[in-house]
Amino acid sequence: MTIQQLLKTAPVTTLLLASFIGLFIMQVLTGVDANNPSTEALLKWGANALPFTMGDEPWRLVSSAFLHIGLMHLLFNGFAMYFFGQIAEPMFGSAKFLALFLLAAIGGNLLNNYVTWHSIVEGTGQPGLSAGASGGIMGIGAALLIAALFKISVNGMVLNLKSLIFIMGINLVYGFAVPGIDNAGHIGGAVTGLVNMPNPATYEDRYRTTYINFPASSDTDFSANNEHFNNVDFDNNSSFHPDSAVNSHLNTHANRINTEKSTDP
Repeated sequence: MTIQQLLKTAPVTTLLLASFIGLFIMQVLTGVDANNPSTEALLKWGANALPFTMGDEPWRLVSSAFLHIGLMHLLFNGFAMYFFGQIAEPMFGSAKFLALFLLAAIGGNLLNNYVTWHSIVEGTGQPGLSAGASGGIMGIGAALLIAALFKISVNGMVLNLKSLIFIMGINLVYGFAVPGIDNAGHIGGAVTGLVNMPNPATYEDRYRTTYINFPASSDTDFSANNEHFNNVDFDNNSSFHPDSAVNSHLNTHANRINTEKSTDP
């Protein structure tokens, strides 16, 4: 599907992709490392961080959904948005599709913050930050899963239930198998998508699309965990490797970030 076709068929999807790419380009042009952005830069550009988000900066619940931690993270989420969006937007309508994405992103971030807070109280975790569109994308995927389950069609064509279950399953299993993945964001986004799925009775055959079978792709969400955010010097000298999940731990005594990388199998 060409850009012109995507813009006509799924204009909101096109604009979301453009916003992801545009924000990334702006970061790079202002000196942010394209592959290994520092924690300070991520906070500056709107990452979700418990002490800030649940304090006086709740806008991070939305802004973090447009921010990506490195080029590979952007490519993963952009790829997933492209394939989910060109199906979901014509089915649900542009306005409802956008609302679904934003609500799912917020739901994912809220669950992420709740899980983080709970782990801090129990003494098993620490404050962290996260970013990425995966919560919103998982919400869209969950809504499509229900549409496939009830055999809701687009211009007479029904979604492939097995393909959707396979893709959603890969995301969840991958998140639990690889350290550093924001499982709470994925699950929170998916649950929000299920709860807020548009009423099937309101579906209209607005556009024609033939992209019913989804490719077996996985969306990755990266998160950076830090012990404290205040009164420290942020410094990240580690390199970013494609297909890796990054956990950045902040040592307040050395005032440096030591990055632990877990490479995907």
